[in-house]
Amino acid sequence: MKKQVRSNDFLGKIVTVKMDRPIGAKHPKHGFVYPINYGFIPNTISGDGEELDAYVLGPTEPLQEFTGRCCAIIHRTNDDDDKLVVVPDGQNPSDKEIEEKTKFQEQWYTHVIVRER
Repeated sequence: MKKQVRSNDFLGKIVTVKMDRPIGAKHPKHGFVYPINYGFIPNTISGDGEELDAYVLGPTEPLQEFTGRCCAIIHRTNDDDDKLVVVPDGQNPSDKEIEEKTKFQEQWYTHVIVRER
């Protein structure tokens, strides 16, 4: 059963991401190609009514599933669809690195990067 979640509850936690758009996949509506793995947290419902989405940074090969640590959240201020940023445990990319890796999609949204305090 799917459960309504808050993206902030995942900060710093180990999560498993199921990829629906691995590296090299083409966006079904907008046609761009994913340069990183992108997926969702199974059995969740986020603010937009869909599963909570996640960018996976680090691995450079297309994946079906990945377990890692949520190091940050991309909080969209003009959309109700936050994105988790998940990395191999022990890695901690800078905000600049996160911006560079997710720009292919986040360039269209106003957002802030949220980290653990």
